[in-house]
Amino acid sequence: MARAAFVLTIRPDKVEQYLAAHREVWPEMRDALREAGFRNYSIHLSGRQAFGYFEADDPAAALAAMAATEVNTRWQDRMAELLEQRVDDDGPGLLPEIFRLD
Repeated sequence: MARAAFVLTIRPDKVEQYLAAHREVWPEMRDALREAGFRNYSIHLSGRQAFGYFEADDPAAALAAMAATEVNTRWQDRMAELLEQRVDDDGPGLLPEIFRLD
């Protein structure tokens, strides 16, 4: 299982709305993430920076599978109102791993 991480910046006046959206992620979005191969997915917050982490057999394939879903398009349309930069259809840019302790 490969690990993947990304960072998104929330608009200054939209942090509470971003948090509220993630407290109640649509069931069909959760299902699509699982079906696409996302596992152990979490998002952490530092100020306006949302740090996402997930595991997948193939993170690029999992992101591509999500990009092909209608529910992801609807979710990204909603998130575009809250984030400083819209997430591309193929997903957020993934961060390089620089340290690991297993």
